[in-house]
Amino acid sequence: MRRWAVILAVAAPLSFAAYAAGSSNFVAIDRCLDAAGAWNYRTNRCEAAPSVIVDRIYVSKSQHWMAVYQGGQIVREFRVALGRGGLKPKEREGDGRVPEGLYRISAHNPESAYHLSLRIDYPTPEQSAQAAARGLKAGGDIMIHGLPNGRGWVGSRHLRVDWTEGCIALTDSEMDWLYRAVPDGTPIEIRA
Repeated sequence: MRRWAVILAVAAPLSFAAYAAGSSNFVAIDRCLDAAGAWNYRTNRCEAAPSVIVDRIYVSKSQHWMAVYQGGQIVREFRVALGRGGLKPKEREGDGRVPEGLYRISAHNPESAYHLSLRIDYPTPEQSAQAAARGLKAGGDIMIHGLPNGRGWVGSRHLRVDWTEGCIALTDSEMDWLYRAVPDGTPIEIRA
């Protein structure tokens, strides 16, 4: 938790990254999400949250964007915070980067230290072998998760800076919806 406090102190004076909402939008986004709405980041409008079962997830790290699909159609989009280690692909345990590749959601964790979480089945056997060939561990425990427990009040402002240890982060309200909409086994593609 001390690391989270340091991140908030450092992030507050930073200028917004291109992927983050402008400061005037944070209040509108959080009001929408708190009312169980779905913020449309493309139109900057609050919409009704769809009631669907997601069958595919796509993450663009460079755009800090995640889309969820049903039947080949995008049903909801999110802006996300990523790993503090930058946008390069994950190479080893502890590098703070988000992996790239094709994976599946392998588990739901209602006892997460980050509100709720969905486990991504990283690393693949190939990624483990590549890391071992370099004398490294590939790492693990890669999740899509909410904000640290007790810090949900930060809301959409968490997008100001990439702060995770290599995971993909949403607001708690967005994570509530995603947790219900995504079954175990759902494919997730993460790209640069």
